[in-house]
Amino acid sequence: MMIIRIRSWLHSRGNSLPREKQLSREAVISLIIHSIFQFGASMSGVFLNLYLWRLTHSVVVNGTYSMIVFILTPIGFALGGLMIKKKDRMVSYRLGIMLIGLFYLSVILAQEKLVEYYILFAIFNGLAGAFYWVGYLTLMYDVSNEQNRIRYLAFNMIFFTAATLAGPALAGFIIRLKEGLSGYTIVFSIAFCMFLLAALISLKIKASGGHHRVYYLKLTGLIMKKERDWLKALLGFLGMGLLQGTMLFLPNILLFKVMPREDIVGYLGVLYSSLSIVMGIFISKYANASKARLYLAISTLGYLIGVSFLLGSVNVWTVVSFMILHSIFAPLQGNTMTGYYYGLIAKLPLKGQLKVESMVVREFFLNVGRVISITCLISFGSDLDGGWIPWILMTAAMSQIALVWSIKNQ
Repeated sequence: MMIIRIRSWLHSRGNSLPREKQLSREAVISLIIHSIFQFGASMSGVFLNLYLWRLTHSVVVNGTYSMIVFILTPIGFALGGLMIKKKDRMVSYRLGIMLIGLFYLSVILAQEKLVEYYILFAIFNGLAGAFYWVGYLTLMYDVSNEQNRIRYLAFNMIFFTAATLAGPALAGFIIRLKEGLSGYTIVFSIAFCMFLLAALISLKIKASGGHHRVYYLKLTGLIMKKERDWLKALLGFLGMGLLQGTMLFLPNILLFKVMPREDIVGYLGVLYSSLSIVMGIFISKYANASKARLYLAISTLGYLIGVSFLLGSVNVWTVVSFMILHSIFAPLQGNTMTGYYYGLIAKLPLKGQLKVESMVVREFFLNVGRVISITCLISFGSDLDGGWIPWILMTAAMSQIALVWSIKNQ
């Protein structure tokens, strides 16, 4: 009943859309699963970095942890892609959910010993997350089509962001309520339950009967030489990674440094997510694939303005202002790039049989960018008081200009 009601609500938002633009039952289920998963992930993921920070007060440890995750993620994507080709997308998807649940269960059991084995935990997290995301990205492609994909991606972002809104706020409240590090244990326990629920609901999506068993990953290099638009888009994702690498963990550490209260970090997360939801609603109503380059130019300008606040001084107001603008423009950039890339997949040789390989290669380029940015951060910005952080972020923001070149209007 819940699925039917949500599907009816989504269709009502479209004012009697044509049938081909409506979302299928499996599309709606995928939104529900991802929302539950992201609720748990946002509770635990945001505060995992703060947990490490509280234990070590080291940007190097946090950066190294994230770098290992990003290095292992493409390997996990390749293994997950092979699993999808030989079995099904849902095998990798469900395995990813269960492994991430086990990861946070391990964090609960390890507690403060996490620091001693943080490299092993990073390897575990990178592989588990990769299995989930390669399965989910493939599923997103399968449950949408050229007519409703922009709308589906926009709703996906709205649901994703709504979960991200609620998770950190609840986590911050719980951590503030409990003394010491016990609140973190409670948060990780709730996240584990959310992952378990997501795995159970995923059983409602059936395996696809028409998947192709030949894994063409080793041929992607040759295809890049022939399909120049695809290669340019992949280089665009590398550019995205240059900013994402630092943005996935640094802002919350900066905010915690200028205002050392986890609940404030969580409550501000509500503000950021609310702004992203508003942008998601705007995209779902007004986005047009023919204006992709304009959207990327606007998002880059927003990033540059946001980072400029930090150049004068790093304090609570400049950090919050920077994050507000990032929360507004990141969805516009991400939705534009993803929608464009999905459109390219259908035009590659073998008529759609390269969708899994395309996800694997995309993740490789994205994570190369992330690793480069974190390497720069560790090399030049490990001292948060050294003054290099704003300039590293400004360089990463300026690199986003290249994304406009990486795609063409459709």
